[in-house]
Amino acid sequence: MSSSAPLFSPAAQARCIPFIVFMAFLALRGYLPADLGLDARWIYGVQTVVVAGLMAWYWRGYGELVRQNLPDASEAAWAVIVGIIVFVIWIQLDAPWMQLGSATASFVPLDAQGQPIWPLIALRLIGAALVVPLMEELFWRSFLMRWIENPVFERVDPQQVGARAIVLSTFVFTLAHTLWLAAIVAGLAYAWLYRKTGKLWMAVIAHAVTNGMLGVWVIATGRWEFW
Repeated sequence: MSSSAPLFSPAAQARCIPFIVFMAFLALRGYLPADLGLDARWIYGVQTVVVAGLMAWYWRGYGELVRQNLPDASEAAWAVIVGIIVFVIWIQLDAPWMQLGSATASFVPLDAQGQPIWPLIALRLIGAALVVPLMEELFWRSFLMRWIENPVFERVDPQQVGARAIVLSTFVFTLAHTLWLAAIVAGLAYAWLYRKTGKLWMAVIAHAVTNGMLGVWVIATGRWEFW
């Protein structure tokens, strides 16, 4: 790679570091020894705050999120519709053959008597619906998808991204999710919104709607395995 396109440029760092930290916390939650006597579920709250803080720190480096790139009402409505459709499809695609193993950091916010721990639930819902969509879209679509197209990814117009970059970035996105088929649908849908409009907010909004609705559905049904 040429020196004019460093992998760890400031723009790349701003999109990668929050994601890397998020994944590190996820690994910590999944592999924390039980004999330490710590409730790993509360790490999710720390994870949410730290990642949100990192994105706030790097905010000026997210040029695609400036006010001028906000979707208009019609575009935002489409993003919401896509987010709802992805949610409806997601909860149907949980057959055993549609899963890549099991989650390394399961999240069941119930006490020893099986009662909901509402502070834990609130932290999870806030993180999933507000922090994760922004963090993931900055990494998967804004960075990785455009970087595959051209290592000088800041110069890549998302509306000019080719099928190869969309497919490869979606494939890697899928590997980070247990429900691989659902992740393919979601990844392609969010990438389509970004490419069609050139506005990352479209993917963020759709992703937030999907995750928010999924969270409410999980709480209402007790299907904690989807978290």
